[in-house]
Amino acid sequence: MRGGPGEAERRQRWGRLFEELDSNKDGRVDIRELRQGLARLGGGDPDRGAQQGISPEGDTDPDGGLDLEEFILYLQEREQRLLLLFHSLDRNQDGQIDVSEIQQSFRALGISISLEQAEKILHSMDRDGTMTIDWQEWRDHFLLHSLENVEDVLYFWKHSTVLDIGECLTVPDEFSEQEKLTGMWWKQLVAGAVAGAVSRTGTAPLGRLKVFMQVHASKTNRLNILGGLRSMIQEGGVHSLWRGNGINVLKIAPESAIKFMAYEQIKRAIRGQQETLHVQERFVAGSLAGATAQTIIYPMEVLKTRLTLRRTGQYKGLLDCAWQILEREGPRAFYRGYLPNVLGIIPYAGIDLAVYETLKNRWLQQYSHDSADPGILVLLACGTISSTCGQIASYPLALVRTRMQAQASIEGAPQLSMLGLLRHILSQEGVRGLYRGIAPNFMKVIPAVSISYVVYENMKQALGVTSRAGKQAI
Repeated sequence: MRGGPGEAERRQRWGRLFEELDSNKDGRVDIRELRQGLARLGGGDPDRGAQQGISPEGDTDPDGGLDLEEFILYLQEREQRLLLLFHSLDRNQDGQIDVSEIQQSFRALGISISLEQAEKILHSMDRDGTMTIDWQEWRDHFLLHSLENVEDVLYFWKHSTVLDIGECLTVPDEFSEQEKLTGMWWKQLVAGAVAGAVSRTGTAPLGRLKVFMQVHASKTNRLNILGGLRSMIQEGGVHSLWRGNGINVLKIAPESAIKFMAYEQIKRAIRGQQETLHVQERFVAGSLAGATAQTIIYPMEVLKTRLTLRRTGQYKGLLDCAWQILEREGPRAFYRGYLPNVLGIIPYAGIDLAVYETLKNRWLQQYSHDSADPGILVLLACGTISSTCGQIASYPLALVRTRMQAQASIEGAPQLSMLGLLRHILSQEGVRGLYRGIAPNFMKVIPAVSISYVVYENMKQALGVTSRAGKQAI
């Protein structure tokens, strides 16, 4: 390539880029500087790109950085690869990539995207307003990103433009075939499970207070947040605020695994193995997957409620609790409250997913004209608001479920069915009685979101998981 007509211009451009990345002006670009440059330029995976840029192939001296000549050699190789990728996506070979070619490229990998989504992708790279991507725009956008083939390019687009988000607590995350083949999917599930465990442990006192108020608060005793906390501490000490947290954490892994496997099977039945589901289809598949998981692990939900509400010395542990329930109430006790629990999935999943998609798309339309990525803070805000709306809609069923799970263990409590319990609450306490304990439930949303996000990101980094935008389980 040396000596060609455009070689001098290219070397000048690469030299300017080198000076921009060389923040400490020592004549070398190290991993830290390349990572910062990638993050500043936006998109891609800065860690992966930096590691591949400062590699034995690019760095002829084993000193952990690139000098100007090594940097130019690296960029020459990158441009050659990017040119091949550009031609492979430019299906009609007219020197430009348009919206239809973006859609065709996604479709070739079994990913269905709308015209609006394809336009968002194109708009994020189109600097001259022609609604096409020429070689120069393509090269400048991807030059420092760690892309090796067409699948990498589409993976970058898919995950940097939030095309695969919108999942809620009920709707599992979707993974590409590449993620399944490389094992990234299970690493993300592990990262999510650890984040959920830490988040639930950190907010366990508020979780126990919610259950305590759902069962014991009434119009007559006027039990409030401070009164509930004081009552629990007086009965069992400060450590009693974490009662029931052990099994709450223990059920994360089986529930996530069952939900994921059920979701994959249902998704194939709805649309076939290769295609991404639309929002409505994701809602149906996610609701069915959530119902499947809940059916299998529901006895753990009953045990969680009983252990959360237990008095000091009532049970020796998890197995003792299970044995006492089985001996005194029979096997059917492990499915008390199952019907309102399953029915609650539908309003929660539907409202959560609909509000999340609406807020995200409204933000993109009004405030994100130059990018298809709203940013993680916007996604977290959308997730928090949508989860809160879903909780408000499904909370009465959640309260009835908890009372049905607990009523056999409370002396003098009437043994009522779902409809009987609803009528009893409405006649004794009115509509307000269906929302007992919702205040501590709301109080734990923001800390739960914050803790789970921070832990999830750190776990992904520790496991070597490529970044992906998405709504994580809280």
